[in-house]
Amino acid sequence: MRHDKSSVLAVTPGPAAGVRGAIAGNLRRTRLARGHSVRELAELTGLSKALISQIERGVANPTIEVLTRLAGALELTFAELTRTHLLEPEVVRRGEGVTEMVGDTTVRSLFAAADRRRFELAEGDLPPLTRSAKSAHGRGSIEHAYVVAGEVSVETEAWAVPLRAGDAVRFAAELDHVYVTGETGCRVLTLISFSED
Repeated sequence: MRHDKSSVLAVTPGPAAGVRGAIAGNLRRTRLARGHSVRELAELTGLSKALISQIERGVANPTIEVLTRLAGALELTFAELTRTHLLEPEVVRRGEGVTEMVGDTTVRSLFAAADRRRFELAEGDLPPLTRSAKSAHGRGSIEHAYVVAGEVSVETEAWAVPLRAGDAVRFAAELDHVYVTGETGCRVLTLISFSED
């Protein structure tokens, strides 16, 4: 059996944090759930018991090759092994977030999955008599919109839905769609969920 001692970029003392901590927890939970000892996992992967133990304690910085071998042995995807978990609330205060102008519409991105595979939450301020830029978000995407204030119509080539403050709509966002305001502007929250494809 080959034990690859060069598979660690660095060993750093101290508490596990960030991605290293997420990998440590995901690896240990999955190894125990699969009924493997550290020794058995070492035999399955060709890695040393010491290296696996260091990864589970969050003190090693394993290479992509090491993580791929561990994921394969535990029947996980690379993403499942490295996924971080939200341990504390993430707060976006008024005036924070990424704000950009899209035509006449001010869009403030509140929360988005880092890889854009899951969702994006945004707040849009549309002035009166505005037609937003056409948008579509890819095959399988769904858009949810909630009107916080004012009135707006959500329109595609096939349909138009007028909405007032307090109304919500959900629709297939793979189609080109626009938001159109009348005499009053509106503030709308949108949540787009993206397909895993």
